[in-house]
Amino acid sequence: MRHRLKYISIYRISVIIWMALKFLIQIYWFKKRHRIWDERTIRQWEEMLAGQAGEYRKKAVLLGGLLIKFGQFLSSRGDLLPQSFIKELEGLVDRVEPVPFHRSRQTIEEDWNAPLNEYLASIEEDSIASASIGEVYKAYLKDGTPVAIKVQRYRVRETFRMDFKALKNVFWMLERFTIYGKKADLQALYREVVRVISNELDFTMELENGNHFKKRFTDFDGVYIPDYYSDLSTKRVLVMEWIEGAKITDLPFIKRHGIDREHIARRLFDLCVEQFVYAGMFHSDPHPGNLMLKEDGTIVVIDFGMVGEIKKEDANSIRKMIQGFILDDYDRVIESLQEMDFLLPDADTEKVKKLLKQTTNMYLDGNFDKLDAHMMNDMLRDLQQFVKEQPIQLPADYAFLGRATSIIVGVLTSVYPQVDLIQWGRPVIKEWMSGEDSSHSLYKEIAKETARPLLSLPRALIEFLEDGDKEREWKSYHQKNHLFHQYYLFYTFLSLLISGAGAAALYYTMIVPVLPNIWVGGVTIGIGITGFIVSSFNHLKMLRRIHHNRRNET
Repeated sequence: MRHRLKYISIYRISVIIWMALKFLIQIYWFKKRHRIWDERTIRQWEEMLAGQAGEYRKKAVLLGGLLIKFGQFLSSRGDLLPQSFIKELEGLVDRVEPVPFHRSRQTIEEDWNAPLNEYLASIEEDSIASASIGEVYKAYLKDGTPVAIKVQRYRVRETFRMDFKALKNVFWMLERFTIYGKKADLQALYREVVRVISNELDFTMELENGNHFKKRFTDFDGVYIPDYYSDLSTKRVLVMEWIEGAKITDLPFIKRHGIDREHIARRLFDLCVEQFVYAGMFHSDPHPGNLMLKEDGTIVVIDFGMVGEIKKEDANSIRKMIQGFILDDYDRVIESLQEMDFLLPDADTEKVKKLLKQTTNMYLDGNFDKLDAHMMNDMLRDLQQFVKEQPIQLPADYAFLGRATSIIVGVLTSVYPQVDLIQWGRPVIKEWMSGEDSSHSLYKEIAKETARPLLSLPRALIEFLEDGDKEREWKSYHQKNHLFHQYYLFYTFLSLLISGAGAAALYYTMIVPVLPNIWVGGVTIGIGITGFIVSSFNHLKMLRRIHHNRRNET
């Protein structure tokens, strides 16, 4: 009976809305009863939220459809939801009861407009995987080639449409009656949910994504993307190459085939950094079920239904933001956040700037000689907490990027617990920070920041002296000489300081060889020495002229 009810629109919508309303009432009464919060109150609050997330998870498994996908979406939104709620949702696995095979057979034959035996020699009726959107079967083509066939679940589009209606009402309630209406752009968030999840309902999108990654990583050593059969794939049916192997975290499999765990972890790290750092698409659901390992140690990546994208302009903005942190230029950081639409329209940029600086200084006081998985996860959680407390809302792609990063850190730790993310990441970060556009590389920015005081001071003084009004104010020849004397002394002292800064950069190379400090230090010393020589020469020339004029006067 309940199985049939879940396909009835009014039933699904009422269950979802009532659950949301119940959660809101519980939160309201809890806050009304607890005016003063102590450790006991906080513990009770977290227990209540965990209980709500547990109830959501049970309802999601029972109803299937959008609730499972939306639960996964929520688990990526540490910028919006409490950690206790998210932690409970992380256990929401996209695995549901399989549909009867005759339903999947009907879908395949409708889309192929032909009986199965016209293209297949055979197909196993028991699915090897069953998720909220599709079932996966093993089959054999007419020539005996094994393939995996992903078939959209029975009436899944219909149930998703019902759930989207319910979700729209839930978002309306949140916007009208909760603090989230002020802290977040809920309409934009709803549109992102619809866009991201609707894309998964169209298997031709997954086909395009798979072919894109196949082309992108063709020459990536030790990584393989399965082939797709475009002529047999439709919006509801996806046919791909069958891969024999095990999950990448299957340690007995790794040991049995003599695979080097560090080598596998390093290869996976390089593969993910390539996606997470540079502009382009990235796999946003890289859990162990989507990362397989062949007997020869080759990593196989599957399931490209969930992907995100780092746009080229965003990649440049991220690079500029990192430069701002390094150069202590928080105006640049704020500008980058605005370019990427991270800041809400009513954000107090001065307050955000101050908090960013305080948070950065706190981390700079720590020890980052070695960055392990626990420290990385702590940093991600701190970042999510900071974003949640500020007028910042991550676009869906960046929320998924954070979730994917967290998942990969966990996978790397499982495969190779001794992973050192800083050591492995140094070469990549050095290359990334130099930027695709060399005119905006970090090193040139550092050089410009260093040289700016040196170049701006004489220009400002010359403009001041060339101003006719100012020139007439200088009646005394001796006062002019005194000004230039002080100016050259300051110029010489500043040049020595700049040379010292360059020497410090060279010394810093011996301690933290992350940036090309040799280049930066060398250029800085060169600027300083040049300034010292020029200022000393002009100063000496001025003194000789004064001495010569005095001799003529006598």
